Amino acid sequence: MKLSDVRAVITGGVSGLGLAVARHLVANGARVALFDVNDDKSAEALAELGDAACYFHTDVSDEATVAANVKAAAEKMGGLNAAISCAGILGAGRVLGREGPMPLSRFETTVKVNLIGSFNVAKAAADVMQGNEPGEDGERGVIINTASIAAFEGQIGQAAYSASKGGVVGMTLPMAREFARIGVRVMTVAPGVFHTPMVDGMPEQVYQSLCAQVPYPSRLGTPQEFADTVAFILGNRYLNGSVIRVDGAIRLEPK
Repeated sequence: MKLSDVRAVITGGVSGLGLAVARHLVANGARVALFDVNDDKSAEALAELGDAACYFHTDVSDEATVAANVKAAAEKMGGLNAAISCAGILGAGRVLGREGPMPLSRFETTVKVNLIGSFNVAKAAADVMQGNEPGEDGERGVIINTASIAAFEGQIGQAAYSASKGGVVGMTLPMAREFARIGVRVMTVAPGVFHTPMVDGMPEQVYQSLCAQVPYPSRLGTPQEFADTVAFILGNRYLNGSVIRVDGAIRLEPK
């Protein structure tokens, strides 16, 4: 798939990794629909991206809203052949904390946004993509989800987050196998420690400590490097049903 032919829904699209993907795609001639709940940042993102972008206020865990917005985005962009899920929350906390066991609502919310939200967007997008005219190799679309290396090496305090991202990893292959019949590929990217708005307020000492934990290069990943990975997946039709770690060879310690 040529990037100039991409018509993509991007969740979490008005900031962080999602916005980096949107920038990269638009710069290469694509059209994007940003799904997010941050209306304040949407205006800034749209001003930067121009007419190639549109915005839909979207709670990714809401089934009816996602289905309606995916269809509306496809109409607005003149088609839909890519869905990239970057929306996510940390949901940090110990299962048995100082103030008692983790409230079940925190675990539920983390799974609802990170895992159920990714599934919700994937199924709605695939439903639209199956009606596309097949391209080379019969391709009709690509779904890219975002996991985390915490899916494999979750730290203390990441039980909810790791469970949600592990679920994203786990559904990649079966979904790819199922969607093979309609020509839709499914891939997952598992980023390591990346420089996103979540680390902007971090003390310098903590920031440098994080960088030092990455074997090479000893720094945090950049959103552009994540976007480059997404673009590579979109362009390489033989990538399907797998998870790509983008992490500088880091393996998370217990804490």
